[in-house]
Amino acid sequence: MILTIDNVITPEELTQLTETLSKGKFVDGQTTAGWHAKLVKHNSQLETTFPEIKTLQDLVINALQRNLLFKLAIHPKHIHSLRFSRYEQQMNYGSHTDNALMGGKQFFRSDVSFTLFLSAPESYEGGELVIEKPEGKLCYKLNAGSIILYPSTFLHRVETVKTGTRLVVVGWIQSLIRDTSKREILFDIDTVRRSLFAKNGKSVEFDLLAKTHANLLRQWAE
Repeated sequence: MILTIDNVITPEELTQLTETLSKGKFVDGQTTAGWHAKLVKHNSQLETTFPEIKTLQDLVINALQRNLLFKLAIHPKHIHSLRFSRYEQQMNYGSHTDNALMGGKQFFRSDVSFTLFLSAPESYEGGELVIEKPEGKLCYKLNAGSIILYPSTFLHRVETVKTGTRLVVVGWIQSLIRDTSKREILFDIDTVRRSLFAKNGKSVEFDLLAKTHANLLRQWAE
């Protein structure tokens, strides 16, 4: 399941992120790429020693954790490996798949990848996120403050930036539910049961859906 959420951070948080990042030093993004992704990764990333990087990471994680749609769809266990990436003119990231395990000494699985857009789409040309699916490619260039989440199993790329600067936060999530199809089933059931409750309150039908959702979650959660 591919999910986009508008305004996952507030305008004030967006301003805090962009103003703080403008003071940071950006280094070659290849330093954090896998051995094969290094061949196609051409961007820059905020230096990990930047004094305020933990504050910025916590800001993004807290924004995600307070978003109900995110929690219902993703079932996050660990949000990890956040990187602040910048693409300037002629920079891109060729087709690749994200590493299955990340985090250095403490390994986390990458079940879901995300890109949080920090630059207004009209401020740069090119730079679309392209997700490659068997039935064709999907292109995304979201408003500043909006996020896209997608299975980490997909091949994807970032098109060349022709003008302007593309500033984003990328990161990964280890979900309580490893399998993307099972996450989608749980999300659909939860959406229906919440809709029924909003219309009719607690009913026999609601109770059966709630029971099914809880039992599937109990069976599938890791």
